[in-house]
Amino acid sequence: MREKVPWGITCALRLDLLNMASQSELPGVVRSPLYRGRFAPSPTGPLHFGSLVAALASYLESRSHQGEWLLRVDDLDQTRCVPGMDKHIMDTLEAFGFQWDGAPAYQSRTTRDYQAALDTLIRQGHIYYCRCSRKQVAAAAVHVGDEGPVYPGTCRELGLSDGPGRAARIVADHDIITFEDGLFGHQSQNLAQDVGDFVVRRADGLFAYQLAVVVDDQRNAINHVVRGADLLSSTPRQIWLQRLLGYPRPRYLHIPLVYASDGKKTQQERRRTSGRQRQAGGIPAGRLAFSAAGHARFQGHVPLGILAMGPI
Repeated sequence: MREKVPWGITCALRLDLLNMASQSELPGVVRSPLYRGRFAPSPTGPLHFGSLVAALASYLESRSHQGEWLLRVDDLDQTRCVPGMDKHIMDTLEAFGFQWDGAPAYQSRTTRDYQAALDTLIRQGHIYYCRCSRKQVAAAAVHVGDEGPVYPGTCRELGLSDGPGRAARIVADHDIITFEDGLFGHQSQNLAQDVGDFVVRRADGLFAYQLAVVVDDQRNAINHVVRGADLLSSTPRQIWLQRLLGYPRPRYLHIPLVYASDGKKTQQERRRTSGRQRQAGGIPAGRLAFSAAGHARFQGHVPLGILAMGPI
């Protein structure tokens, strides 16, 4: 069965081949700007194994299409960021053989773009201000949706002005948002029913992930998003924002999450990678970590090894 292929070794070899191909001047090897992918880690701690799998998937997808692969540091919430962790993450990626195109982008340096997008949504009449705490939302929610209590629109008709302690929410549409995921297939979600009016700027003044990632991908002309399946349910919200802001929709491919043999997600483990990988027996030690995937199982339909076997 294909699941038994030692895909850790396959991925390592393909990573080397793709890197060599991208640097070569061989006929037929042309870097195409038509495919632009990205990897966007948060500098809140060292990269865990699951993040490396997501990075590998997006990297292989990009390079197999002779496309560009960008690196973005999602450091918008500075209270959670660890000083120097961005460099640590880059060192780790380099130790594994990843090569990104251009200079890394930082969310913390582009807050004006998020404000401009929010101003557009305000002018369009899609935004209102909310004073509800999480506890109040949980108490008022009529039902629980995909990601917790669905906000019932308590403040939607109050006409509250902006101010300290007030979040900016966007009105969720009752239309069904649909898209085709590259791995999980047809997806649909009723935002109003499954999520409710969601926050685009938090009560503490920070811009929410859903708005920031949409603006980031538009600014960087990202047209292919490969990431973990834990963000699959976030995609309809991002598509809704893209629609309102007039942005083109990227293609999405969500990869199954990686679980250890005890059934826990690797994100919850202490199996962290190190940026100070060294060579062991002529093979980078960091690369050997990919073989650990043979001891992990995937949530979803297809092991990532199959994704790594597509055409170069």
